[in-house]
Amino acid sequence: MAPYDLVPLAIALVVLVPVALAPLSTRVERVLSRLSLLAFGDFVHRVGRNRQRRKRRLRTAHVPTTYRIYAARTLLYAAAGAVVGAAAGLYLQWGAVLLLETPQETVSATLPSTVEFVAGAFGQPQPTGTTLLAIQVGSAIAMAVAVAVATYYLRWWYPSYLAGRRRRNIEANLPETVSFMYALSRSGMEFPTVLRILADHEHVYGEPAAEVGVAVRNMDMFGKDMVTAIRTMARRTPSPKFKEFAENLSSVLQSGQSLADFLEQQHAEFRQDAEDQQDRLLNELATLAEVYVTLLVVLPLFLITILVVIGISMTDTLTLLRVTVYVLLPVANVAFIIYLGSAMGESSGGGQFEPTFDPSIRLSGVRRAEDAETRSDGGLTRSDGGTSRPDSGVPAASASDRQSKNLERLRLYRQYKWLRETFGTPIQTIVERPKTLLWATIPVVGVLTALRFAVAVRLGVPLRLIVDDFLLQATLFVVGTFAIAYEVHRRRIETIEAAVPDFLDRLASVNEAGMTVVESIDRVRKSDLGALNPELDRVWADIRWGADVELALRRFEHRVRTRTISRVVTLITNAINASGDLARVLRIAASQAKSDRRLKRARKDEMLTYVVVVYVAFGVFLLIVGALDTVLIPNLPDESVLPEASGAAGQFAITQVLQDLGSINQSAYTVIFFHTTSLQALFSGLIAGQMSGGRLADGAKHAAVLLSVAYLTFLFI
Repeated sequence: MAPYDLVPLAIALVVLVPVALAPLSTRVERVLSRLSLLAFGDFVHRVGRNRQRRKRRLRTAHVPTTYRIYAARTLLYAAAGAVVGAAAGLYLQWGAVLLLETPQETVSATLPSTVEFVAGAFGQPQPTGTTLLAIQVGSAIAMAVAVAVATYYLRWWYPSYLAGRRRRNIEANLPETVSFMYALSRSGMEFPTVLRILADHEHVYGEPAAEVGVAVRNMDMFGKDMVTAIRTMARRTPSPKFKEFAENLSSVLQSGQSLADFLEQQHAEFRQDAEDQQDRLLNELATLAEVYVTLLVVLPLFLITILVVIGISMTDTLTLLRVTVYVLLPVANVAFIIYLGSAMGESSGGGQFEPTFDPSIRLSGVRRAEDAETRSDGGLTRSDGGTSRPDSGVPAASASDRQSKNLERLRLYRQYKWLRETFGTPIQTIVERPKTLLWATIPVVGVLTALRFAVAVRLGVPLRLIVDDFLLQATLFVVGTFAIAYEVHRRRIETIEAAVPDFLDRLASVNEAGMTVVESIDRVRKSDLGALNPELDRVWADIRWGADVELALRRFEHRVRTRTISRVVTLITNAINASGDLARVLRIAASQAKSDRRLKRARKDEMLTYVVVVYVAFGVFLLIVGALDTVLIPNLPDESVLPEASGAAGQFAITQVLQDLGSINQSAYTVIFFHTTSLQALFSGLIAGQMSGGRLADGAKHAAVLLSVAYLTFLFI
């Protein structure tokens, strides 16, 4: 290849690198925005028949840019795609020419006899002159147009995708959001304050809080009244349900009707709607389970069996088998996992959650060192209760240096606090955040596997005999350890969340009896609440050490790290600021928590059936593949077993078939069967967990079990 052949590649890289760096660098993104406005700003401002529709799409997707900038950058990216496509077209043309120059004899010797006719297209002379130039220009233009058009439409499709994802999140979290608004309105809090609090807790309530933030921003920044702001919010939301709720809410506020009664009615309706939506989801999952068994278990098994039979009786099909196993099967399973995740939608329940609260907040009533008071003798009353004499002999400069050192130590403590919390208590870190275990197991297993390979090579063991075992053992260790950690984490969360409705009910009962919030927490923590008791004891310890109730509950939220607990803590802490009478608020929260638990339990019980279906389907898959490997392939007749045939032609045909049977590569088929079963075990386990728990991580334990069964089966047969 001549140096000038790399010029198209260099041009494509120069164009592509800034586009790839734009999401990672604000400066690069700003430069690209300015270039796009200079090149296409006036054009997109004048032209665009779909301008209004695309503006609405950008608003509903909450894309943080204006229509003019987004449209201009879309054209810039399309132009960059055209340059990259033209370069790709040139290289594809060069590769095709080199491929077609391959001699027909070489192709005929490589391809099976059944497709030997394809060799006639090879052995073509390389085009020259005008013909070559026309082919190069044509391929470059075709690829440039294709990539540019695809880039343009993908850029305008992406806001629709974001809007659809936001719609699903809004509708999944809408019952809890309305419950929060209803509870705070019952506490006596003004409704604009309720909206502001909800907008400040987007990390807890998701996209509904982001939609409410639109109304709050219109009120606070643009001076709109609440009714107008809510109507604007209704126009911009991508969710029809939220739009209807917002429009009805604005009508109630404008007419002066009872807001609490309206929210109570909406709360009941959305709870019923959540139950109906779960019934529809369960029916859809039942259909998807049948589709999975049919398309991704039975169909691959049928294809593999047919290809094996054809390979035995007619021609070699190992290449087609490898394409089916290593390409089609993984791609189909990954596509099904992605579709299953989109069909199940956004989860509004519990699960691992990272609160934004910083627990290192100043305790109420505890003074800092700089709050020291000067006594009449010139000494200082220290914040810890001690004193310092005026004649202590410590110069002012030394005190200032000591304070600077303390501040530096405090800065370093806060900077490396995450490191101390992560590695200081590794078991607690793994239980609270199981994914951190992968950062340790994957590198360790990678190094150990490499060392095992090195030792095997030094001992002269052929790699083909050990590579599958080493890789599968490493995969089993990584998946198995993560499954154990995740299962412990999940069970901990479930036991805590299972006690939440009881906790709220008891707290409401004690508060109704006339006790304060602090007294209520002290009384409730002494009752039997299962996994919540140790956490409530820590909450009470924080209160005894000087923390107020809000700070103690926020620390509780930070320790548990679940969305359910975060919503309960957010509701209680804000209701405390509105009124000391929490009983009604707690009853509403308890009712919502019970409803969520009931739906989750019903879904888990229903999905257990389909987990069993996946296990049975994998068992059938393993049984048939094992039969092919241990019964059919090893017992094929050889040329010494020759049945009688009439005529020379029949004798020749049967002899040829039996010779082909004797030449079957049994070890290659065994390797393919083993890889097929291992891949099917991994994907079946992940899909079973995703169906039952709603998350891909829930499938780790199923994948570990099925992989172990597949490995042991092939190890002993």
